[in-house]
Amino acid sequence: MHKLSRRELMGWAVAWAGGARVRPAGAGTVHAPGSGAVAPAMLLAREATVGIGPAGYLVSEKFDGIRAQWDGRQLRFRGGASVPAPGWFTARLPSEALDGELWLGRGRFEALAAIVRDRQPDDAAWRKVQYRVFELPGAPGSFAERAAHIARLAAGVGWPALVAVEQVELADRAALQERFAAVVQQGGEGLVLHRADAAYVTGRSEVLLKLKPVQDADAVVVAHLAGKGRHAGRLGALQVRTPEGLVFALGTGLSDTQRTSPPPLGATVTYTYRGTTARGLPRFASFLRVGAP
Repeated sequence: MHKLSRRELMGWAVAWAGGARVRPAGAGTVHAPGSGAVAPAMLLAREATVGIGPAGYLVSEKFDGIRAQWDGRQLRFRGGASVPAPGWFTARLPSEALDGELWLGRGRFEALAAIVRDRQPDDAAWRKVQYRVFELPGAPGSFAERAAHIARLAAGVGWPALVAVEQVELADRAALQERFAAVVQQGGEGLVLHRADAAYVTGRSEVLLKLKPVQDADAVVVAHLAGKGRHAGRLGALQVRTPEGLVFALGTGLSDTQRTSPPPLGATVTYTYRGTTARGLPRFASFLRVGAP
């Protein structure tokens, strides 16, 4: 089996996540910077506001997976690069366009990333991967109608690896908080709320909200800042720029390995935070990983 080198892995991460920037609803595909790949237009979630209720939404778990879109012929990462999945895996997918997450299990993102970025796919490892579908790109009707169609589609295929993400209606805020607490306690990332009456749109939209214990966002690495003290001679922090043009240092959350061999300039990284300052900068920002879920 051919394993990607660290440099190649970083390149995959940039190609996979680097092109998925905010786009207006209805926008077409764009080129992922530096990758040559064409990023498919996708619906991206906004952060849910404090105290939001579930009325008008269908609620699902937010999975800690890798976003992938199927166009009926090719499975592609969020940044546009083709997913090197085994032929038998893609052969089982229907002819309809699908959007969802490749998923291995709660808390297993890094293991999943190693599997799906391997240019020589490991059949045994791929047999543990699920494709959890939550959207039908370009399909007509409301999201509730599309979700029902996804459920029928997955049932018709009858393959355990193709899963329709469960979408449920919740009665009130108390029910939403109870479900949120249960998912987080079991190791899940949080919840997603999708307007039941929403037509299919792309870009970052209020029709899709994510509810998590901490907020997260993406930024591009623009500089490596030298370390001091015990980090002397290696990375102290990543200087990153958000899609809105805000620049800040991201030094918390980096492992010793990442400080010795940091994400390259131009890589997209995901960080967590808790609210923002008056200037819009993230509070308590902490590096999470290269690339975005």
